[in-house]
Amino acid sequence: MEIPCNFLDSIKDQTARTLWSLNNVIDAIPDSYWEKLYCDMPVWKHVYHTLHSLDMWYINPLVYEEPAFHKEGLNDLDALTEGFLSRNLLKEYYHNVRKKILTYLDGLDDEKLLEKPDKCPYTRFHLIMAQHRHLDMHIGMLMGYIIAGEDLWPRILGLQSEFPEGKYSLYF
Repeated sequence: MEIPCNFLDSIKDQTARTLWSLNNVIDAIPDSYWEKLYCDMPVWKHVYHTLHSLDMWYINPLVYEEPAFHKEGLNDLDALTEGFLSRNLLKEYYHNVRKKILTYLDGLDDEKLLEKPDKCPYTRFHLIMAQHRHLDMHIGMLMGYIIAGEDLWPRILGLQSEFPEGKYSLYF
């Protein structure tokens, strides 16, 4: 494993590890939990909230287009909303968000990290760090639901972990 030596490569490495971990945690959620309520909201809404925030805030929250399936309040964990988002739809959304973020990072360099995106009061670096904080909290919450209910610990990638290839267990 090559160790990153600059800010952008470190961000790319940690983003790839965190996105892999999020995908695995989503896969590790038992089907029976998808509509189970935690803090008065179904697990699928916790997943959508996490993905939507990542999609909106990682690059530029002020120049953003909602996904076609979005409805008012759907991403808000304090708002009751009607409807249901399937695992397949949210997995597709995850893959779109992942691709968007990785493409975005490929267009940056260390200098651009300290610039503010169009109409935004925050630097790119600030937005990225804020989303890592937010993402890690929600991954932890989703893992907690699984650990408490199933006594299974979803696999995540640490700093020195190799990315799994082929078949692997969703859990440690």
